[in-house]
Amino acid sequence: MATTDILKHNGLSITESRKQILELFVNSKGALAHADIEKRSSAAFDRVTIYRTLQTFVEKGIIHTIPTVDNSVLYALCKDECKEGHHHDNHVHFICDNCITTYCLDSVTIPPVSLPEGFIKKQSDVVISGICRNCR
Repeated sequence: MATTDILKHNGLSITESRKQILELFVNSKGALAHADIEKRSSAAFDRVTIYRTLQTFVEKGIIHTIPTVDNSVLYALCKDECKEGHHHDNHVHFICDNCITTYCLDSVTIPPVSLPEGFIKKQSDVVISGICRNCR
């Protein structure tokens, strides 16, 4: 699906910043950080524009967040099942210790976890680190 189609499908107005930032995700082999978007963007978008665009994409179910060891956040493109307010990205993330690329392992799902009474699950994240097949 083209970037403009993704934006229209999610009820978003089509702006140059949204198109370019979404294009970076569509063409990326791994997850992106806010700083990656600043560096790779052909236009000079300010930090606030990038931040707001990322937040909007997360809220609309276009991208999802990935926690990191240093408490920063990475972002990756969601699959078609995600929608506004409800992510279905129940997969493991892999961070390569060598090239620092973060991969969504879509075929490796997070097993269900039974929580004690009174706890409500909002999100499950499993992040595995090691060496990816490209660096091996």
